[in-house]
Amino acid sequence: MTLLLAGARLPGRDGLVDVVIDGGRIASVEPTGSATGVAAGERIPLDGRWLVPGLWDQHVHFTQWAQTARRLDVSRAGSAAEAAALVRARAEASPADSPDDVLVGFGFHDALWPDVPTRELLDAAAGDRPVVLIAGDLHCSWLNSAAAARFAPGTPDAVLREDASFAVTSLLTAADDATLDRWAADAARVAATRGVVGIVDLEYGWNLDVWRRRIADSAPGLRVEFGIYGDHLDRAASLGLRTGDVVEGTGGLLTVGPYKVISDGSLNTRTALCTHAYPDGGHGVANLAPSELVERMRFAVDHGLVPAVHAIGDEANRRALDAFEAVGAGGRIEHAQLIDASDIPRFARLGVTASVQPEHAMDDRDVAERLWPGRTDRAFPLADLHAAGARLAFGSDAPVAPLDPWAAIASAVGRSRDGRDPWHPEQSLPPEAALGASVRSSVTPAGPADLAVLDRDPLTSAPDDLRTMPVAATFVAGRATHDTLR
Repeated sequence: MTLLLAGARLPGRDGLVDVVIDGGRIASVEPTGSATGVAAGERIPLDGRWLVPGLWDQHVHFTQWAQTARRLDVSRAGSAAEAAALVRARAEASPADSPDDVLVGFGFHDALWPDVPTRELLDAAAGDRPVVLIAGDLHCSWLNSAAAARFAPGTPDAVLREDASFAVTSLLTAADDATLDRWAADAARVAATRGVVGIVDLEYGWNLDVWRRRIADSAPGLRVEFGIYGDHLDRAASLGLRTGDVVEGTGGLLTVGPYKVISDGSLNTRTALCTHAYPDGGHGVANLAPSELVERMRFAVDHGLVPAVHAIGDEANRRALDAFEAVGAGGRIEHAQLIDASDIPRFARLGVTASVQPEHAMDDRDVAERLWPGRTDRAFPLADLHAAGARLAFGSDAPVAPLDPWAAIASAVGRSRDGRDPWHPEQSLPPEAALGASVRSSVTPAGPADLAVLDRDPLTSAPDDLRTMPVAATFVAGRATHDTLR
């Protein structure tokens, strides 16, 4: 059936237009009143609202995001003792149903804590009930004795980092597939209220089967590109999966995404690989030697999979760019948080997309000043990357930050949040560039009918107004996934 979106404003253009949708694509964009051939279809008056391409979150961990709302929020804890007190309150309010009932929390940031997270603190808070608190950056976890005995036997450390932490958190799926799928559907509906039409899901695990099942059971109203990690690289290659291929039987909603490789750690855990030492003397960690990184990326490229390299520290970014140059193929660098000025032009020259999360700059500004003193002028250098011609792709890294592209756009434009002064405002982006980094299409004939209807002009709104942008409707392939207009 044909659909007419009547009386729309396109940001940056004068006058109103009518947009005709047919077969999941945009059939025409004409001045209001001149569209023809839609008498048999439905007409939705937009009454001068702004119409933009649907938004993408280009880096999420979707299953973890779907679970986060059901976990204990410890993101506001200003110390280990405060986090333990939150655990105690939850344990007392919601007693365990069995000794296997794990209390899971999310969101702590210990880099600025005045005290040390220990097993004893959590043991005193929850007794024999297993407790696992996951850091806000997903790169470390804090376990009590019961949790360590169950998930990491023989490990003496209360705080596990990088691979040791990933091994624990991968075991924490606290629900069956049907429950997780229901939570994922709820999360997709919420995302649609923010104008989201697609995600790049970099959840750990084998997500081909997960998303096939979710789409078969009930279409989530969301386009999904699923990432592939190293422990599944051979499997993907044997199946002939290639980045960009649409998976059959999914109505065009599921696409093979990139090959994800984690080359270093994170800022808060002091494991992001940097040229300069942290205050404690360390330089972070390299999860792979440069030759190993090149070898894995070359294997992926040879099998049609685009590499997406997690790199946060400046040394990790340099090594990732070196690897792309050695392989002779483009791809993505995920995060790109600290970059040496000499490496900025290499992104465009090598065809490497900077897949960045602007909201992280607001979350990490204080810890960056502490751990990267004197170098924050090149932290989250969005304006420099844009000026150098690099392609920017915005995401949230949810659950590290909320799955809401408007938060990313607001942070990129304003470099501020919560009423604070802008942080390195010289790295602010113009609204057009920030919006462009959050979409995959345009409102033009033959383009996909993946669209968002807004109640404010995204190109003239102040950063705080961008953050709260009201979305009146969202369409995926011409089907409304969120609608306040009818």
